[in-house]
Amino acid sequence: MVAFATLLTAAVYYPPTNLNLATLIVALIANIIGALLPDIDQGSNRLWDLLPGGNTIGKILKNLFLSHRTLSHSLLGIFLVFKATIWLIPKLLNTSFVNSQIVIMALLIGYIAHLASDLMTEEGLPLLFPLKIKFGIPPIKQLRIKTGKWVEKYIVFPGVVLYIIGFGFYNWKIIVEILKHLI
Repeated sequence: MVAFATLLTAAVYYPPTNLNLATLIVALIANIIGALLPDIDQGSNRLWDLLPGGNTIGKILKNLFLSHRTLSHSLLGIFLVFKATIWLIPKLLNTSFVNSQIVIMALLIGYIAHLASDLMTEEGLPLLFPLKIKFGIPPIKQLRIKTGKWVEKYIVFPGVVLYIIGFGFYNWKIIVEILKHLI
């Protein structure tokens, strides 16, 4: 939800110029994939369920990453995902029908939104991996959110949903204008 809220916000403040229905659909899927991608170091990641033999691959990668929130949750991880994405996406998509730049941005927005959310959790992030220094917001660990607990379920999640509704309502004219390009 945070990834979608961030994508919606980016689209309103930086409206895409070459948007068509195919690009919109692929960009929304890419945003979801981007949001799941940082947890690729977990064998239980939902992304693995989408691939044939994905659970086996996930277990192998889990051992390769050593532990959760290492490389894929760092600035180096963002850089590597960015480089891999700008190389891979144009090769996977028919660029005469789908604007690969919009898809790349949607994926990266999802990825970075996931990391921004994880920054607010008790565990924090090793942004300077391989250094073991962890960063979090707020800097005092005891004030951060515990993943999967009541604050996340009953305050953060509904707050994000209310943000999407409120932001969409406040910016409905811009959103309609963006969607007019689809027709």
